[in-house]
Amino acid sequence: MELRGLGYFVATADAGTVSAAAAALHMTQPALSRQLRSLERELGVDLFTRSRGRLALNAAGTQFLPVARDLLRRADDARAAASTLAAGRLEALTIATRTTTLSDVIAPFVAQLRPDDPVPTVLETEVGDPHVSLRGGADLALVFDRPGPDLAGAPVAVLPVWAYVPADHAWAQRRSVDLEALTQERLVVLRRGMRARHVLDVAVESSGLALGGYVESSHPQVAQALAAAGRGIAVVTDDPRFELVPLEIEGAHGPLRVHLWAAWEPDHHAAATLADLTARLRDFCVARYGEAVAPPDSPSA
Repeated sequence: MELRGLGYFVATADAGTVSAAAAALHMTQPALSRQLRSLERELGVDLFTRSRGRLALNAAGTQFLPVARDLLRRADDARAAASTLAAGRLEALTIATRTTTLSDVIAPFVAQLRPDDPVPTVLETEVGDPHVSLRGGADLALVFDRPGPDLAGAPVAVLPVWAYVPADHAWAQRRSVDLEALTQERLVVLRRGMRARHVLDVAVESSGLALGGYVESSHPQVAQALAAAGRGIAVVTDDPRFELVPLEIEGAHGPLRVHLWAAWEPDHHAAATLADLTARLRDFCVARYGEAVAPPDSPSA
């Protein structure tokens, strides 16, 4: 079924007569009549009552008219969507991000998006492989490792791993704490598989140390709540809560850090838009946390 024939049918129904529709369509009346007959043959049903050279919608035509309008509207929507895709624009954006970056990085960034930016949907995930998130429908995946060579990507931020203590703690006036001293204290650490825990474990092991007493938490904000309740020193990357004091953790090779990357498919129709949003996210992190979080790596694609 050709959309053109449906358009002729709707135009005739709206105009009320074949002659008026033909004039509006800039075609002859006999040519329009032939097109309408062709549509009826294709559908296998008469849409008009013909009497003395005049056409009027019959019952079938009246019922088919809203169907034809809907098909034409959907076709217009499809053309508009294709035009958007061809221009490399995004009407909607799906971001896959870890729990630890959702509340302190992505949510504040989304809050300052411009009215002409794509409408964002944020998927919370603990999957470290960006391929999984991108195959699952995400346009942009935020991960803690440099994307592989088959993906486009760019660094976003280098975030500190903090040791959080209450304001009345003996270390509260410090700016940092040595990793060896930290391991001798009771800690509140995140469960294995979460990035702050991974960075801590790697630093402890590479220094020939071992964690002393600790409790595990599955959420960084809960870890800080436990620290505020006096259950230990929280080791997380999140912004401070509950009036806790952040201390940088000095390991054998410098302060403990988490590297945040953005990844996307290189053949994504809006790859340029995704690269621009990533650059803006990087600038947002620097403005929010200072130049210290600026990644040393230049964007790659």
